[in-house]
Amino acid sequence: MADGILERIVASVLRRLEETPPRDDLELVAGEAALARRREGRRSLAAALAQVGPAVIAECKHASPSAGLLREPFDPVALARTYEAAGAAAISVVTEPDFFRGDPAWIGRIRRAVSLPVLRKDFIVTRRQVLESAILGADAILLIQRILDPPALEDLLMAAREFGLEVLLEIFADEDPEPAVASGASIIGVNARDLETFTTDLAAVEAKAAAIPADRLRVAESGIRSAADVRRLHRAGYGAFLVGEHLVRSPDPGAALRGLLAPAGDD
Repeated sequence: MADGILERIVASVLRRLEETPPRDDLELVAGEAALARRREGRRSLAAALAQVGPAVIAECKHASPSAGLLREPFDPVALARTYEAAGAAAISVVTEPDFFRGDPAWIGRIRRAVSLPVLRKDFIVTRRQVLESAILGADAILLIQRILDPPALEDLLMAAREFGLEVLLEIFADEDPEPAVASGASIIGVNARDLETFTTDLAAVEAKAAAIPADRLRVAESGIRSAADVRRLHRAGYGAFLVGEHLVRSPDPGAALRGLLAPAGDD
C-alpha cells in the first residue's frame, strides 16, 4: 500500500467499516439488487465508453484533500443532470465522506435522475463494499491497484462480476500497468496525479497508453482541462476521460463539458 494520503484514506475507510457492522442480509439484498438491475436493463459503462469519439465520465465530487471544497452549494443530482444534458457518457460519484465530503446515498439519487451508467468512486478494499455498491445502485465501481495486492484485487474483481458490477481499474502514471493488464480488467484508467505533490502530468499518462493493450478500454484521469488535452490523449490511445475538478469548479459545468468535447478549431 502506498504511503501518505492513500494510506490515511484507506485507514479511515477501514475504521469506518469496523465501527459500522454490516447488515445481516447483505449477501441476499446485494443479489436481489443485481437481479433487479438485470431485469430493468443493464447500464453498461464499457458500452458507454466504447462510443465513437472521446467519451467523458463526468464526476460529482464535493471536495478533495488537495483543493478543499470544490463547489458550494453542492447539488450532486442537479450536477449529474447537467452533465447528461451536456453530453457525458457516464457519471462518476465520489462517495468517500471524510476526505472528499461524499455520501454513498448520492448513488441511488443520481441513478434515478439520469439514464447514464453510474460509477461509484471510492476506496474499495473489501467484498462488503462491493456488495454495498450493488445495493446502492451503482453500475460500476472504481478499484485502485495501488491499495490492493494481487489476491485482493482478484477477489474484488470476482465479487464485482458476481453482483453485476463493471470495474474501472485505476493505476497511477508512475506504476507498472502489467498487474492491471494481467488481472483481466477490461477498463483501465491511468491517473495523472502525483500523490506526493498533487500535481498532474499528462505526458506521463500519454506515454503509458502504449503499455495497455488495445483490447482494453483506456481511461485518462485527472489534469484534463481543455479540448486540446482531450485530443492529445485521444491520439495517444485513450478513448475515455474521467474529469472532475475542472467541471465541478466551473461556473457553468455544462458549458465546461461541452468545451472539452469541442472539435478542433472550436477551443
